[in-house]
Amino acid sequence: LNMLVFFFLFLFPPEINDGEGHPSSSHQTLKGTSKWATSLESLLEDPEGVKRFREFLKKEFSEENVLFWLACEEFKKTQGKKQMQEKAKEIYMTFLSSKASSQVNVEGQSRLSETILETPHPLMFQKLQDQIFNLMKYDSYSRFLKSDIFLNHKKSEEQEENSPEAQTAAKRASRIYNT
Repeated sequence: LNMLVFFFLFLFPPEINDGEGHPSSSHQTLKGTSKWATSLESLLEDPEGVKRFREFLKKEFSEENVLFWLACEEFKKTQGKKQMQEKAKEIYMTFLSSKASSQVNVEGQSRLSETILETPHPLMFQKLQDQIFNLMKYDSYSRFLKSDIFLNHKKSEEQEENSPEAQTAAKRASRIYNT
């Protein structure tokens, strides 16, 4: 029985909380710019990160890349053939057509004709989306991490963390007991 309990605790360790019921630092996940700096995937999972990245890409005249990637992500969640056809056509006309208002630069874009829009499927843009993701990951993402937009946001986060209001109950308690 003891071995079974040990095995269970090994597989499912109990949540360790601080005095306020928040996970302890060993269980906390990275937030904000720290999380964004770990990977492009992490950046794109955070709405604030996407906002800042878009702001940066706009200055580089390549905001259409992240907008296309986001549109493809949204497209994958679309239900119903009619809605998929409408969204597929919108993505095609906005980002892929030769007359697109925010055309992305992808290989094989000419092979994706309007006829494919009649029989849409959730992953129909996947190959093109992957190209754009890799373009962002290996090109603009690294520049973003060195940009004023990122660095200023990081600095303001650090100032917030170091402000008196941001002190945790544990820090306040340690001051009380150590006087």
